[in-house]
Amino acid sequence: MSVEAHKKEAPDTVSCHVVTVSDTREEDSDKSGRFIQESLAAAGFQTVLYNIVPDERGAITAEVKKGLEHPDVDVILLNGGTGVARRDITIETVAPLYEKEIPGFGELFRMLSYTEDIGSAAILSRASAGTASGKALFCMPGSSGAVKLAVEKLIKPELPHIVRELKKDR
Repeated sequence: MSVEAHKKEAPDTVSCHVVTVSDTREEDSDKSGRFIQESLAAAGFQTVLYNIVPDERGAITAEVKKGLEHPDVDVILLNGGTGVARRDITIETVAPLYEKEIPGFGELFRMLSYTEDIGSAAILSRASAGTASGKALFCMPGSSGAVKLAVEKLIKPELPHIVRELKKDR
């Protein structure tokens, strides 16, 4: 079956859980979390859960598990905590939950970051994606530019297709 045929069978709407990982952001200053929600809504997708959690393993794990256990969530979108600083632990926290990794997301994100945005600083990004409990998880940097690139160029165009693939065997 072609990619086009797969996409035609994809659901019209996708339900998302948006998580901002930050020690400093609050709802009024969370530009990246707000952008994700607005961009999803513009595409006809919905945000059913949203929260800001600190860069702490327990808080990140608890929030991701909330999305994994929520019956209406199809996709969990995390932003922040993906760099190389000591407090950046999103990847170390979320990746062990993956049942399957989606390596193309990180690879393409770094390539696009390099060519369209930040040049060689793209090597510092540890953007990652995978699946768990029949849901897709995306971990992206927290900067507004990185979130826009990831959501607009990679995630949003494929969300219905990904959800279709994850639900077709159920």
